[in-house]
Amino acid sequence: MSIVHILQKAVIKSLNNIYNLTVTEQDFQINLTKNEFEGDYTVVLFSLLKKNFTSPDILGIQLGNDLIKNNSKIFIAFNIIKGFLNLSIADEFWIALLKNNYDDTCYGKQPLNGKRVMVEYSSPNTNKPLHLGHLRNNFLGWSVAEILKSCGYKVFKSCIVNDRGVHICKSMIAWQMFADGATPQTNNTKGDHFVGEYYVKFNDEYKRQVAELIEKNYTQKDAEKDAPIMKAVQQMLQDWEAGEFSVIELWKTMNGWVYEGFAATYKNIGSDFDKTYYESNTYLLGKDIVQQGLDKDVFYRKEDSSIWIDLTENGLDEKLVLRKDGTSVYITQDIGLAQQKYEEYKIDESIYVIGDEQNYHMKVLKLIAQKLSVASADAIHHLSYGMVELPSGKMKSREGTVVDADDLVDEMINTARKHTEELGKVKDFTAPELVHLYKTIGLGAMKFYLLRVDPKKKMVFNPEESIDFHGFTGPFIQYTYARIKSILRKEKFDPVINISTNLLKSEKDILVAAEQFPLVISEAAKELDPSKVANYIFTLAKTFNSFLSELSIIKAESEEKKQLRLQLAIMTANILKSGMQMLGIDVPERM
Repeated sequence: MSIVHILQKAVIKSLNNIYNLTVTEQDFQINLTKNEFEGDYTVVLFSLLKKNFTSPDILGIQLGNDLIKNNSKIFIAFNIIKGFLNLSIADEFWIALLKNNYDDTCYGKQPLNGKRVMVEYSSPNTNKPLHLGHLRNNFLGWSVAEILKSCGYKVFKSCIVNDRGVHICKSMIAWQMFADGATPQTNNTKGDHFVGEYYVKFNDEYKRQVAELIEKNYTQKDAEKDAPIMKAVQQMLQDWEAGEFSVIELWKTMNGWVYEGFAATYKNIGSDFDKTYYESNTYLLGKDIVQQGLDKDVFYRKEDSSIWIDLTENGLDEKLVLRKDGTSVYITQDIGLAQQKYEEYKIDESIYVIGDEQNYHMKVLKLIAQKLSVASADAIHHLSYGMVELPSGKMKSREGTVVDADDLVDEMINTARKHTEELGKVKDFTAPELVHLYKTIGLGAMKFYLLRVDPKKKMVFNPEESIDFHGFTGPFIQYTYARIKSILRKEKFDPVINISTNLLKSEKDILVAAEQFPLVISEAAKELDPSKVANYIFTLAKTFNSFLSELSIIKAESEEKKQLRLQLAIMTANILKSGMQMLGIDVPERM
């Protein structure tokens, strides 16, 4: 049980003892005591004044005295400052925490709780390679899944690949027009990059044809509709849906190139899935559900035979669920897939990691599923995240201005190499060790920078800033971990020596921070927010570095103090490694 929970229960019991007052954890707040005041934890008294009508000083004195009287092995002193009760925790509590947990590599993690969760992320289109936006999506989804695992959930990672539709046909048409039979192998190009080049070529040719028609006095709208290349795309989509052999074969071939490219990228960035769904298999899902909705009067049919739902009473609008020609739309497919996920995995929660531009779509999806009484309806949760940009601004796939994930990863590794060589501490590394180290630092820098921000916020990714060894970065934490491991290689740890010494402030600061780790994991899981873990481990790394700048482990004033500090080092290293692993980041043993 965390010290916060212990303190909450103790406060509740004391208030009942003193005033016969019944309160809950929600009736008062507990914070870490601010550095400028004496104490470890602070009980905010103001909300309690409404219940017993006494002054904050009287309440604080009576509560503080009762807490110490009944919990003398935990609370040893208190002071009151303007409505805040600051409590000091006994050194024995912190030393017991250290003794019981310093070598526990699973510290903070919870046993299985019986709940099943699916986290869907990535969701790429097979007409272009993964880009920077996909990286934030992948890192966020993967990390949320790992944090939930740490809290005892059985987690299934899934991906839906958008492998059909107009955008896919655009790349296919452009390949037919301009490739002259070229393949990724003949061009020595990664498959997803190869196909993405033809998506850009389509857009270039489309714009040229539209401009040509406008010169012939077409309106902009008519030119966009009548451009020959666009008509060819529409015909190809119809042929695909009709199962025309040559179109299907080309589609399979080009998608195969892309899948191979995606697999290489996923492996390189450490992203994986337990289940991959393909839109080409799911786009027919939901049609039976639509019929059920008609039977229940959830949907209605218009005169042109299209099927709709009226959500105006829910503050939304009317939504098409089946076109007049009987073909499904995205919302129909998503309803069917939501039901399929539930039937396959019996999940208690289905988390969709999707950008905030799809907020409306996800609201509609959940609302329709609830109206249809789909078994998985209440389990749907949209983890909405903000878009990520580079300092140069927004990116556009059609214009070829997107930063490909592969290129960005290579850039990060090269930047890591440059910064590491400047520090000049890796001269004894072998060439393979350096290759691994640069990738570990480069990928770690990128992942940490993208995950340290609240998912709901838009952000700008600055590659150079992300790899600063002295900033709010992954490399700073990696360096701290490697520094600890270097100390532990040099100093002999003796677990037999009994630690009973009084704690200095810098020593206790580490334990106060370490004690919060289980609570941080729980909060990150509850809010689906890896930035809480990222911010916490950065703060812990800073706290440990401050400790090392003030106190020596090697030249400790006694053997008992040395062993205490070695235990602090071991526990800190374990937490840093565990927290970074939840973010998908490796920590090097030396750097």
